[in-house]
Amino acid sequence: MSDLKTRLGEAVAAAFAAEGLSETLARVTPSDRPDLADFQSNGALAAAKQAGANPRDLAGKLAARLEGRPEIASIEVAGPGFINMRVSDQALAERTAEVAGDYLSGAAPVAEPRRVVVDYAGPNVAKPMHVGHLRSSIIGESLKRIFRFRGDTVWGDAHFGDWGFQMGLLITALIDEGRGAAFEGDGPYPVESPVTLADLERLYPAAAARAKEDAAFRDRARKATAELQGGRPGYRALWKHMHDVSMQALQRDFGALGVTFDLWKGESDADPLIPGMVEDLEAKGLLVEDLGARVVHVAREGETKKKKLSDGSVVVVPSPDPLLVVSSEGSAMYGTTDLATILDRRNEQAFDLCLYVVDQRQADHFEQVFRAAYLAGYAAEGSLEHLGFGTMNGPDGKPFKTREGGVLKLADLIEMTRDKARARLHEAGLGEDLSPEEFEDIAAKVAVAALKFADLSNWRGTSYVFDLDRFTSFEGKTGPYLLYQAVRIKSLLRKADADGASAGEIVIAEPAERDLALTLDSFAQAIEEAYDRRGPNAVAEHAYRLAQSFSKFYAACPVLAAGHETTRPSRLALARATLRQLETALDLLGIDTPERM
Repeated sequence: MSDLKTRLGEAVAAAFAAEGLSETLARVTPSDRPDLADFQSNGALAAAKQAGANPRDLAGKLAARLEGRPEIASIEVAGPGFINMRVSDQALAERTAEVAGDYLSGAAPVAEPRRVVVDYAGPNVAKPMHVGHLRSSIIGESLKRIFRFRGDTVWGDAHFGDWGFQMGLLITALIDEGRGAAFEGDGPYPVESPVTLADLERLYPAAAARAKEDAAFRDRARKATAELQGGRPGYRALWKHMHDVSMQALQRDFGALGVTFDLWKGESDADPLIPGMVEDLEAKGLLVEDLGARVVHVAREGETKKKKLSDGSVVVVPSPDPLLVVSSEGSAMYGTTDLATILDRRNEQAFDLCLYVVDQRQADHFEQVFRAAYLAGYAAEGSLEHLGFGTMNGPDGKPFKTREGGVLKLADLIEMTRDKARARLHEAGLGEDLSPEEFEDIAAKVAVAALKFADLSNWRGTSYVFDLDRFTSFEGKTGPYLLYQAVRIKSLLRKADADGASAGEIVIAEPAERDLALTLDSFAQAIEEAYDRRGPNAVAEHAYRLAQSFSKFYAACPVLAAGHETTRPSRLALARATLRQLETALDLLGIDTPERM
């Protein structure tokens, strides 16, 4: 079962081949003029240039080969050689019936399923999540669902930052406050945690600021980091307390966003692999000394950049920079654990593809890590992809801050959006007859829909401005609008059930029915685009177009009041197919729909 665009593309390709033309030129796209045609092919212009023929005459020959096909109601040549095609009502009805009965709502499974790891969210243990974690969490969750939807075996991994310098800073700060003394000796160590989440939120920024000004404190923290990584029992016990306290808060915030993981691994999980990996890199001749540290040179021959030195002179150096694997203090670095994590995923998941949904500003870092992994043979060339994204900005166009200029905690952003969702529901007179528990559940769903759709409706590589008033509106291109449309269809179908009306054979007759059927058919293309480009915005755009198309259909084509004996069952079937596909699309975006409002 394939969508109409694919079927027409195959038919046009066959016509091109029959004329001795390259099938690669036989591209079919939705029409630029829906009032004139459903689909078009402009390939005759390029083909005529190659063949030295008149493009309009060639387009006429191609159109003649396509005439009479059952899926094409009419075909004509327009302009200098555009081929316009209108799909038959019968073909549309049959395709819509396929969509209605398909478990993928008309989308196609991937031809060759792969084993895929999606690395997203990337929170740091001992630090509260902030708005900077929102995009990674939302985009990664959606991509995980899209890849799984198409048939891949997928693991979502949070990949916590729990093994770096921040842990040494906190250990040192706790010792200085007297609460870490019990963990400095040989044990036994306290079972009860000496810290709370509030302690960690207070201690970390203070310790980080102190390290910038106090060289002695900074050196002690670095030493503590190296001793933690080296296996010092007391520091490992203290680290476990901080890890567990942080995890409770992280799971709470992720749960509020509807973000889940199959793997709750952190940098610490890769630590046991590091000694063997370092030995392996040395044995392969990849690890070299550099000013007391050990690095892997990843630049290829001839790859250089200009670098300005402190004295103002400019030198040419290899680019990208080497990957720092072992610091001069003997500590594993950020890149070390990332490289060891690839090794861990190769051993545990045997992945074909690993997607890293991480801020675009980390592009250079991942280029270093990926190149090192390829050189070492830890991953197949091209199997590692960094999917960078832009920032969520404030009205000033800069990364979003609080009114005081600080970084907003993710938990505070979620609650702020829920407050706005509650107000919006009251303004619209929605949910007034529901119990307080149901109302809160709906407000939470509206808030998540507002945040996720606002993010995912943009191409991930672009930045966008945070506008809570617009995001939470029940009108326009918003998540709440889509929820409202889904709930409206559910209400319609409940009334139909109460009246004893049922769905039947789909018949396409009215323009609004055609438009809705064509939109339902285009879901397959939206899913394929989202999958291939790693961009959930294609699914978000489709969901919005589908909701708009149904709204026009609902206004132009009475459903329950339809008079003809075949019209009401057909339109009910269209409504059911729309609801199923809309909910499927929303689920792929990580958005749950309520039953009513």
